[in-house]
Amino acid sequence: MNNDYLKYWRVIRYFIKAKYNLSQGDLDVILFLNSEGYFGKAKFDEFDELLSWDKGRFKRLLRDGWIQVFRKRCGPTKTVYVLSYKSKRVCTSIYNKLSGEEIPTSLSGNPMFAKNVKYTDKVYRNFIKEMNAATRQQQHRAPE
Repeated sequence: MNNDYLKYWRVIRYFIKAKYNLSQGDLDVILFLNSEGYFGKAKFDEFDELLSWDKGRFKRLLRDGWIQVFRKRCGPTKTVYVLSYKSKRVCTSIYNKLSGEEIPTSLSGNPMFAKNVKYTDKVYRNFIKEMNAATRQQQHRAPE
């Protein structure tokens, strides 16, 4: 099946959350805002209502550099925000991996390959190795 982009979504999502220390809600907001371009706090709050309650999410994402101020409030005009370069790189990385790019298996590229990790990380890293092998095999198949 050619449109099987989401087959490894769970593994890719787990890797991204582990690598960048993001919660599921934080990642969901970043993915939503990625296509918004410029946005206000109201647009953020509109999507944030769908997620588990986290009163400090906006301030934390702003503080940690996932969201940036594009234009400060001036009189009646509201502050306008934009995703940071860091956020845009994470989104690009996700889409590349969904399109067949391998997940790194080195400690420098993937914190799940450290020695003292949780059991769940070990299970995921074993699956990442299998997933990367399957991806390589799929890419080397001759077109019919």
